[in-house]
Amino acid sequence: MTPVLMTAEDVGLEVFRRGKVRDTFVLDDGSLLMVATDRLSAFDVVLPDPIPEKGRTLTQISRWWFARTSDIMANHLLPDRDDAVPPEVWAEWRERSMRCSRAERIDIECVVRGHLSGSGWKEYRDQGTLAGEPLPAGLRESSPLPELRFTPATKNDTGHDVNISRADLAATVGAELAGQLERTSLELFRRAAEHCRSRGIILADTKFEFGMIGGRLCLIDEIFTPDSSRFWDAAEWREGHAAVSFDKQPVRDYLETLDWDKRPPGPQLPPAVIAATTARYLEAARRICGLEL
Repeated sequence: MTPVLMTAEDVGLEVFRRGKVRDTFVLDDGSLLMVATDRLSAFDVVLPDPIPEKGRTLTQISRWWFARTSDIMANHLLPDRDDAVPPEVWAEWRERSMRCSRAERIDIECVVRGHLSGSGWKEYRDQGTLAGEPLPAGLRESSPLPELRFTPATKNDTGHDVNISRADLAATVGAELAGQLERTSLELFRRAAEHCRSRGIILADTKFEFGMIGGRLCLIDEIFTPDSSRFWDAAEWREGHAAVSFDKQPVRDYLETLDWDKRPPGPQLPPAVIAATTARYLEAARRICGLEL
């Protein structure tokens, strides 16, 4: 089982933010150390059992993509500082952490969809629209969209994000920034989708976060990980059927079999479900990025 991650109290760091699955600390030079734990959240509830290798895998995938998209958009990643924490801590945190510039976060999830799935499919099925805009009739679950759709949402750190229209986005952040967010998100998606196709993977949808660093728009948080994107095996995809993603799907499938009201505390997971979930994350790193972790 994965060891318990050391806390800020163990290393004398100031806590910047504790999220459901990541802890962020302030370093002595003002930069941030974002540590991806092995905690897992499902249905907005943090479960009691960690998923071994999850934090390390997500961090290495993000690093891989940040390096390959920096020509499109600068990001918050900074060079590592192995003197920032005690050596025994760095040995545990090195592969699961990123040193980042502090950004003024734009509280918008910039979602790009290439296929109908999740909340997008439910909206289309019930209303014939996607993010409030009409789509052609006759599409089915997992169908490819006629063209990529940018469907922003307001960010909610404690619950579900709320989908908004592009007009609402422009009213919230201004037309110029809204346009830049949309153009950049679409360009990033096209870059990643092309790579994924070459690896036999469909990038169905993804979400980005952006922030201002020194007056410059930058990518922040994570990018093209199984926690922020739906990746499907192209050989298994079937239009009209729900596709299986390279993520925590084994956990969701198990939880749906329980008589659980999806409120804290979350139930414990069987060892087989934990192992299957670890395997999905590692397979995503290998299949998409060529990372043997």
